[in-house]
Amino acid sequence: MTLALFFFYVFSIIAVASALMVIASRNPVHSVLFLILCFVNAAGLFMIAGAEFLALILIVVYVGAVAVLFLFVTMMLDVDFASLRTNMLQYAPIGVVIGVILLLELLLVGGSFVISPTTNAVATVPIDQTIDNTRALGQLLYTRYVFLFEGAAAVLLVAMIGAIVLTLQHKPNIKRQNVGHQVSRKRSEGVELVKVKTGQGV
Repeated sequence: MTLALFFFYVFSIIAVASALMVIASRNPVHSVLFLILCFVNAAGLFMIAGAEFLALILIVVYVGAVAVLFLFVTMMLDVDFASLRTNMLQYAPIGVVIGVILLLELLLVGGSFVISPTTNAVATVPIDQTIDNTRALGQLLYTRYVFLFEGAAAVLLVAMIGAIVLTLQHKPNIKRQNVGHQVSRKRSEGVELVKVKTGQGV
């Protein structure tokens, strides 16, 4: 057994075990911690496969941002997950239908290599062995798939703005600055000239 094969088995076993613990843990904080462990081992598998860019993205973006954000939100909001699970069974039929659709899609993708072995060869792009993996991926994204890349960025931007708009709540008893009203007001509304007689107050 080679060293790469040994680490492949180690990372694979830990990744599968941590993924099972994500859905089996009753404590949501423990689930997020197991999710982080699963991401780290998946990054190790990507490094063994030679996809160092995906491994670094998995560590920097998912572990460093998304999973830590999940952890902070779970710990700070103190959500009552027990009450959320009470009505979970009513969504079970929809979940089963979606699961069956995803299973059929995976079977079709896996069966396409048997039905038409040339499909993979048509979809692939020639790899330039003289440059590293990250540079080759960047050249491919910003040349051949630049419009799809920009479209995905626009979708993520719209989703972020939509999430902010849906979750933003204004409290009624808090004073806020109205910039439009301040800019559009007239001089007579903001300045009052008072003529005070000598020896008298205002």
